[in-house]
Amino acid sequence: MPDYKILVTGSAGFIGHHLVLALQQEGHQVVGLDSINNYYAVQLKYDRLAEQGYDKDKIHYHQLISSAKFPNLRFIQLDMANSQELNELFRQQQFDVVINLAAQAGVRYSMEHPQSYVSSNLVGFANILEACRQYPVKHLLFASSSSVYGLNTEVPFTTTQNTDHPISFYAATKKANEVMAHSYAHLYHIPTSGLRFFSVYGPWGRPDMAYYSFAMAIAQSNPIRIFNYGNMYRDFTYIDDVVKSLVRLLEVPPAADEAPSLSRAPYKIYNIGNNKPVPLLDMVATLEQELSRKAKLDLQPMQPGDVPTTYADVDDLMHAIDYSPSTPLQEGLKNTMQWFKIYHEQEFKQTPAIS
Repeated sequence: MPDYKILVTGSAGFIGHHLVLALQQEGHQVVGLDSINNYYAVQLKYDRLAEQGYDKDKIHYHQLISSAKFPNLRFIQLDMANSQELNELFRQQQFDVVINLAAQAGVRYSMEHPQSYVSSNLVGFANILEACRQYPVKHLLFASSSSVYGLNTEVPFTTTQNTDHPISFYAATKKANEVMAHSYAHLYHIPTSGLRFFSVYGPWGRPDMAYYSFAMAIAQSNPIRIFNYGNMYRDFTYIDDVVKSLVRLLEVPPAADEAPSLSRAPYKIYNIGNNKPVPLLDMVATLEQELSRKAKLDLQPMQPGDVPTTYADVDDLMHAIDYSPSTPLQEGLKNTMQWFKIYHEQEFKQTPAIS
């Protein structure tokens, strides 16, 4: 694999954190970018950045700094909604590859704060596309979401299924990203891959994700809200599998002759999922086992914007890179909870284990 200069946006986030570490280990020159917003605890983002080799006191807006741990890793705090600053970064760095993971996340949060999704997921992503046009890249990869499948009931979800009926504003912005990216791929011949992630979990995860919030509730002896009265299935995908998929996809930019006949754009969508949906209550039972504590369940009806099942067809991914996520949930959660118990040591000192 040749060495690339790669921009990873959202590098203080969950997937971005793991990805920049993997890419620098492969020998690439990596610039991480993040706005460090306060959607969840900012300290967790700074702790991830510390693992990447950055001192919090040396992080200043619009200043590119070098990692103290890894010579081929740099970071800049930047808001992608500022097109002038973003274009300046692209002009200075001349990236070979861009991996856009930055986004305002959260299905339920989007129902209360839609404007933040417009700024980050729409304006910010449009600025990334335009920067890739002005300063051409060999490959643009961007994060979409399994939420674009909406209320589709035909499983497993395939990338050929209709996704015109998102049921949350978050999903709508992700669908918009796919359409926007396709238009730029078609008009300006930017090789572009969209990545529909399915319930990614692992160490250093997001506190708003179910596995993380459930683990915290169990640790603090608080009740867990389980929607649809527990009749939920999720295609949980372990972070190491996701990162390995992305690293391999770097080398597989789509070509125009592989595109659907109506488009001819160098554009491809992939599902990044484990291809094995698991009952949500099984995940809770595994958390109980790993944390040696009993969960208190608060069963609730289905919430607006939520879906009962996610299930990824990953045949296209397997064909493209000869790999697909496969880590069993029990193994992945064991690794995740080992990290969780260290990072949240105080919570475990305050509540007794199951005798």
